[in-house]
Amino acid sequence: MTDNHIDQPESRVPARVIGTPSSNGPILGDDNRRGAGAAFLGDEDVHEVKGVPGVVYQDPASARRAERLVALLFTITFLAGAAFIASYVAFQVGTIDKTAVSNYALGGTLSIALLSLASGITLWVRRIMPKYYLVQERHPMASDSATREYVKETFLEGANESGFVKHKLLRRTLLLAAAPLGLAPLVLLKDLGPLPGTSLRHTVWGVPTKDGKPRRLVVEGTGQPIRAADFNSPGGILSVVPEGYEEDLNALAKATLILLKFRPEEIKSGTNLNWTHDGIVAYSKICTHVGCPAALYEQTTHHILCPCHQSTFDAADGAKVIFGPAARPLPQLPIGIDGEGYLVAKSDFNVPVGPSFWERGDAEAEAREKKA
Repeated sequence: MTDNHIDQPESRVPARVIGTPSSNGPILGDDNRRGAGAAFLGDEDVHEVKGVPGVVYQDPASARRAERLVALLFTITFLAGAAFIASYVAFQVGTIDKTAVSNYALGGTLSIALLSLASGITLWVRRIMPKYYLVQERHPMASDSATREYVKETFLEGANESGFVKHKLLRRTLLLAAAPLGLAPLVLLKDLGPLPGTSLRHTVWGVPTKDGKPRRLVVEGTGQPIRAADFNSPGGILSVVPEGYEEDLNALAKATLILLKFRPEEIKSGTNLNWTHDGIVAYSKICTHVGCPAALYEQTTHHILCPCHQSTFDAADGAKVIFGPAARPLPQLPIGIDGEGYLVAKSDFNVPVGPSFWERGDAEAEAREKKA
C-alpha cells in the first residue's frame, strides 16, 4: 500500500468510460484499453491517439456527422425560442379560449427550445468530446498548490478538447440558440407591472351600461339575466357576473358574485336589508383571505366555505367570518330590480373586495395620490 493509492490486482480495477455504467465494465490495463473503448463505443466510433494512455477519441468522420446534427438542434432551439417570444406578443389573453391558445403556444415552443438545446449539448458531449478511463484514488481532502494548478490546466485542456474554440459552427449556433432564451425573461418582466394603484378598490359593478342604466346580474357561464320573480326558492344559490363582462377575466377576478335566496326571518342584523331584494342577497365570491373562490354553501347553516383554507362566513349575517384565517366579511353588493324585473347592481361595493392586503395596498396608494 502506498500513500493516496491502494495497490490491487489488475483484475480487480475496473475500467470506465465517463457516462457509462461501471459495474460490468472491462478490466483496465495497458493491453486492453483499446478493447475497453471498443466495448463501450464500438469499433467504428473510436479513434485512439498513440501516446495518450487511457483516452479514446471519436472517429473524425463520426464526429463531423455529429457536429452537423448538433448544429441543426441548436438552430431548432433558436427558431423555437424566437417563436416563444413571438407567441407571447401575438397570442393575447382575455378569454378562456384565447388563454388556452396562448398556453399551448408558449408551452409548446419553450418545450421544443429546451429539448433541442439539451439534446444538442448531450450529443456534443457523447459524440464529439473524447472519452476517458478513470480510476478513483484516495487523496487528501485539502488541495495543495500543485493540485490547484493541475485543475487549472485540466480545465483549460478540457475547454480546448470540447471543441468550443475549434468548431466555429458549433460555437456560433450555440450562441444563436441561447440568444432568444436569454431574452425571454426580459420579455416576461412585462407581466410584473404596472402597479395596480387604486384600481383594486373598484369593480365594474359601479360602471353603468352605455345607455346609462344599472348593470344587470347574469348567470356565470350562460350570460342569462336573472328575473327576481324566478329566483324564488329559499336556499337557492347562483354564481353571478356583470352583464357585458362575461369574458373579461380581469373584471371577473374582482366582480364575480354569489347570489343567495333567504326567507325573511332567516336574515340577521349583520346583513344590510337596504341592499337586498325580496330576501335575495349578493356577496363577493372572492375570499378576503387570499382571493380563492368562496362558493361552497351549506344550506341548513347558511355557511359559505372557502375550500382553500377553510375560511367560513355566515351568509345570513352579513357574511361575517366565523372560522378560518379570513380577516373580514365578504363584501355585500347593493342590488335591486330594473323596470323589467331583472336584478341589477344599484352601485359598486362600498368596501374593496378580495384579500385584505389588496385593501391595505390600495388605501396606501389612494392616500399617496391625495397627498400628491
